[in-house]
Amino acid sequence: MKKKHLLSGKPINRKPIEPDIRITKLVDEYFQAYNAGRLREACQLFVEKMLEDDVVVGMSLTGALTPAGLGGSCIVPLIKAGFVDWIVSTGANLYHDIHFSIGHELHRGTPFVDDRILRKEGVIRIYDILFDYEVLLSTDKFIREVLKQPEFQKEMGTAEFHYLLGKYVYEREKALGVKNMSILSAAYRYGVPVYVSSPGDSSIGMNVAAMALNGYKVKIDVSRDVNETAGIVYWAKSRGGKSAVLIFGGGSPKNFLLQTEPQIQEVLGIDEKGHDYFLQITDARPDTGGLSGATPSEAVSWGKVDPDKLPDAVVCYTDSTIAMPILVSYALAKRKPRKHKNLYHKRDEMLENLKNAHLKAVSKGKVKI
Repeated sequence: MKKKHLLSGKPINRKPIEPDIRITKLVDEYFQAYNAGRLREACQLFVEKMLEDDVVVGMSLTGALTPAGLGGSCIVPLIKAGFVDWIVSTGANLYHDIHFSIGHELHRGTPFVDDRILRKEGVIRIYDILFDYEVLLSTDKFIREVLKQPEFQKEMGTAEFHYLLGKYVYEREKALGVKNMSILSAAYRYGVPVYVSSPGDSSIGMNVAAMALNGYKVKIDVSRDVNETAGIVYWAKSRGGKSAVLIFGGGSPKNFLLQTEPQIQEVLGIDEKGHDYFLQITDARPDTGGLSGATPSEAVSWGKVDPDKLPDAVVCYTDSTIAMPILVSYALAKRKPRKHKNLYHKRDEMLENLKNAHLKAVSKGKVKI
């Protein structure tokens, strides 16, 4: 690389910042270096490339984001605008978002409080968020009543499970006059499939287990989830489009989002290269060996990311509760809404497409079963 190319970036801006500056100008002109620079690159990658019409955007959610209000304030606007096409979340994020949908409140608080007092007073703490213990009991009761309904008495993947649950959440919001939709109700309304990579690891999964003890037949098919999510990515790529991943945090949802490509290539024997765009917000370091800090270049070695697309990969090391409102506001200001891809209602088609490609690979000896 020559000096001319190395010094081709914009000169560092030292102009005094304006009062009440627009978010787009703040990001483009004042987020210049270090992780502010990476957040600027993330915003620009999302808006300029990932939101093109031929790109299918998968998003993963880890950490207690919805108790902090980010479900209604940020994730739902992304769904409504057609900026996210499928989701992998922790069950906890979906569970805590339901609190708001059935009329409960969570409150700003402080982390500097004696948790023994909170336990005595019946108050739950999520760092500096406080709420009544009865909120949990009420939400559990709502979920169990929903799970008694006939349509739940079968085995299904988590996308179908959350779609059916989202219908009841949506109806409850309407009945109570709740203006701000939850993730599940918005996903139901706009046909966005929502997966949970570890369905037993949340209060929703705990209530499913309790219903099983009481003789109800609801059961989660995790293999269906693995194949459905791989089917989404292969459907996007086999039609000449692209696949993008938008990762908040890490953990199991991050891996479940990314493992779609090894499932396609390594396990099913289908020719593919990896996801085209990679955008992650994380506070984890890569040198500890944890997945949340695993870089896109490391993901290349697994076949998760197309090696030719590494320039279109950004990792910003910051708190999701800081980055998400900035990214979402920036995107809504810069891009018009996209047409909804309605992937939930195309799951069978995409799964059949994946199956046919796999059987073709088997017949050619590319993989043995």
